Order: sequence, then structure tokens, then C-alpha cells
Amino acid sequence: MIKKDRLLVLSTLLIFTYTTMNAQKVVKLWETNPPTNNEITETEKCERNGNWITNVSSPELTIYQANKATNTGMAVVICPGGGYAGLAIQHEGSEFAKWLNGQGITAFVLKYRMPNKHKEVPLDDAQQAMRYVREHANEFGIDANKVGIAGFSAGGHLAATTSTHYTTEGTSTKPDFSILFYPVITMEIATHGGSRSNLLGDKPLPEDIQFFSNEKQINVNTPPAILLLSDDDKSVSPVNSIFYYEALKKNNIPATMYIFPKGGHGWGMNTDFEYHSQMLHLLSMWLKSTDTQIGKSQTK
Repeated sequence: MIKKDRLLVLSTLLIFTYTTMNAQKVVKLWETNPPTNNEITETEKCERNGNWITNVSSPELTIYQANKATNTGMAVVICPGGGYAGLAIQHEGSEFAKWLNGQGITAFVLKYRMPNKHKEVPLDDAQQAMRYVREHANEFGIDANKVGIAGFSAGGHLAATTSTHYTTEGTSTKPDFSILFYPVITMEIATHGGSRSNLLGDKPLPEDIQFFSNEKQINVNTPPAILLLSDDDKSVSPVNSIFYYEALKKNNIPATMYIFPKGGHGWGMNTDFEYHSQMLHLLSMWLKSTDTQIGKSQTK
């Protein structure tokens, strides 16, 4: 009986530990109405079909807090992809958040609003997410100077836009680093047509194309980045990532880029991606190196 009781206690503890590690808290992104409206009507409410969410009109953050025993103080806001038409919320959202937890990093999956051709909407949500994380840093055991952003595909465009268009007035919306998976970067010829149309409309103005072509917005203050993509990506040309990488290097910004021989587009955290384990190993090393570099810069 004693052995059985011990096993029962041990099993209970293991279940409690697992639940704690994957504890989630969902919060509304805006306490009042957002500053911009995507004009998605009540009859077009947000819908979820497995991994896919469409018609997002009420932005939220789902919080995956790192275990206290392994917490590094780092945090990442995650922007899932979906061509600015929807969100691949699992393999480019929650699954990546849980992996980050395993690295001692608290993750915030951003359910951002679809632009519906209202270009300011996603960036407003991403900037507000950065504010939320920094303003609640103590609550989640986060170092406010170690808050990064990650994005996949069109979510990568949003992450890059947040990294190149930010405000330092009040609570800073500038990420300390960015993680870009097969990102849309430019709004020019090499762009992903669907993402550009959904964000800027069918006949975008030249000034909007310039503003949202993130390779043209990089300067010496842009945060360091890692880019991860496949050479055979037919949906979002690898040229997008190359443009961003080259612009970072021209401005002496630390940048790392890994182009895998194959894999296509949209693999995210899918384990059937041939280079899945290698990709995560490389990303883990980069995150540890970035954490060290940020720590050094804080002590200067």
C-alpha cells in the first residue's frame, strides 16, 4: 500500500508539473476599442477550424509562462502566419510557444486582427502586444529588456514591420530581437501577392509599398534577427529574407540566416519538416547567444 500511495503522489505531482508548464492565460489586447477598425462585421465573426482561424476582429494574447525553475527572463510575442487572411494558430503559434517554454522563455501568442485592407490594423495590435508584455513584465518574471518578436510568413512580415516601425515614447514597442520564419518582407515585385492585397488593397499607393517594404526601413537601431527558410519555397520567395538580411548587414546589425535545402513553405513546428530537429537546435543556440549579448549590452 505504501508503494502504491507513493506512486499515486508521484503521478499527481507529474500531472501538476505538466499542467503548470503549459498553463495558459488569455487576455484581451485592448482594454478599450482599438485605435483602428478592420470593419469586419458581426456576421463575419472569428471562426476556428482546427489549426486555422479566420475573420479575427477581437485581438487576444494567449500567454504561455516559462517554468520558474528554468526561466531566463526572455519573452517572445508570436505572430502566426496566414497571408493576412487568417492565422495558422497551432503549428505557427501554440506549438512554438510550448517549445519556447522548454527553452525557459515566456511566450505570448498574438491573435491579431486581419487587416481587411486596413493597413494599420495588424501593426497596431503587434505594438500593443509589445506594450502589454513590458508593462506586465514583473507579473510574468520577464526582463523588460529581453522581449523579442517572432513571425511566420505574413506573420513574419508583421514581426519585421514591428521591428522597423516602432515607438520609444511611453512604453517602448521596439523588440529586442526578431525571429523570422520564411517571412514576407517586401511589398514590391518579390512579395506574396495575397498578403500584399489583404494588407494594402488591390491598388496600393507607392508610399504604402515603400513603408511596408521592411528591407527599406532598416537602420542602425533595428534589432538583431534570425531568418529561417527553405530554398525551394514557392509561396514566398527566399529573396524576401535575403533582402532583409543584406539590409541588416549594411547597417552592422547582427543577423543570422539559415536556408534549408528543401521544405517548401509553412512548415512551422511540423515534425515532418525534414530539418525540424536541426532547425530547432540552431534556433536554440541563437537564442542563448542573443540572451548573452543582450545581457552584455545592459551592463555597459
